[in-house]
Amino acid sequence: MSLRTGGPALAPLRTARWALLAAFGLLVASTQLLWISLAPVTGEAARALGVSEGAVGDLAGLEPVVYVLLAIPAGRWMDRRFGPALTLGALLTAGGALVRAAGPGSYGWVLAGQVAIAVGQPLVLNATTKVAARWFPPAERATAISVASAGQFVGILVAATTGGLLLDAGGLRLLLAVHAAVATAGALAVLVALRLPAAFEADATGPTSLRWLRHDPLMWRLAALLFVGVGVFNAVATWLDPILDAFGHPGVGGGLIALMTVTGIAGAAVLPGLAARRDRRRLVLVATTGLTVTVFGLLSVVHALWLVTGALAVLGFFLLAGLPVALDWSELEAGPGRAATATAFLLLAGNLGGAVLVLVVQALMGTPHLALAALAVAAVPGVLVALRLPDRAPVAEPAAPSP
Repeated sequence: MSLRTGGPALAPLRTARWALLAAFGLLVASTQLLWISLAPVTGEAARALGVSEGAVGDLAGLEPVVYVLLAIPAGRWMDRRFGPALTLGALLTAGGALVRAAGPGSYGWVLAGQVAIAVGQPLVLNATTKVAARWFPPAERATAISVASAGQFVGILVAATTGGLLLDAGGLRLLLAVHAAVATAGALAVLVALRLPAAFEADATGPTSLRWLRHDPLMWRLAALLFVGVGVFNAVATWLDPILDAFGHPGVGGGLIALMTVTGIAGAAVLPGLAARRDRRRLVLVATTGLTVTVFGLLSVVHALWLVTGALAVLGFFLLAGLPVALDWSELEAGPGRAATATAFLLLAGNLGGAVLVLVVQALMGTPHLALAALAVAAVPGVLVALRLPDRAPVAEPAAPSP
């Protein structure tokens, strides 16, 4: 029976799929929490581990490199064998966190754990659209993707705001132990939730060649938009504090990044569902890229703190919503059977954009206003790409219930 059918008998199934989504969202948040666990306390962590700050930074830098290498193979495997792929991703995430916690004074132990976490990350994040396609009817999939995507930003926010508090309370041992406990809880919750049978058929039934992806212009346009969007966010998160320090606003960058992330979580939870229901995904992506150009063009010449605060809060609401909007559209375009590969491709583009724009801004840090102007210039091609998107997304085919 399809879950789209009404009736009180299906209420437990509806509850179960939302419980599964909550478990998956916790695991997604854990991957980001573990990714940047030490970023807010780099100096203290370096002293505790007896290494340089650069070596601690390499722990976070490992994740995007591994993701770029494994994203597409992990996505293709997940489309064929969803359960084993997500199970392995959950086990690697929790196992890597526990390895780090077992040796809080050893860089070797922490590095080994971080490698496991990095390998598990694509097996978790690539499942975002697949979870929606397997357990949620078409009318609810955009919302499910939004919730799961928001987990990424929640994890980043928690890492940024609690790292110093945990370190002060109990040193690196407590920080790694608490983060391991969160990751283990998320992994166990997902392993239990995976016992819920899929409501809709979403596994690959035909060839798994990437030929379709190479010749799909919409997927490439969505990838270009995530290259810009994720790249801009990563560059801002990395360099906003020293840029504002140069403009005479020291010590406020961290708070503004947190504000931008909070408004982004709200946007990611609200906008994609609205865009899907009204079929206005293109409008949201055009507005997001246009606003990015406007905000950073303005901030490159006007540096008043009230303006920076307001502009980044508004931009965060739209910018972070672009990820679930693009992922939702990709699931419609690729179909449930190729959803994980499509997600892998888009997140791969986002990771590449993050690496490139962080380096571009770094090269211009000597002239901070040019660094901000560079973000505006980088978003201009995004506007042009967004304007070339179709006015409407493809109509979702009726979901086939699993036997």
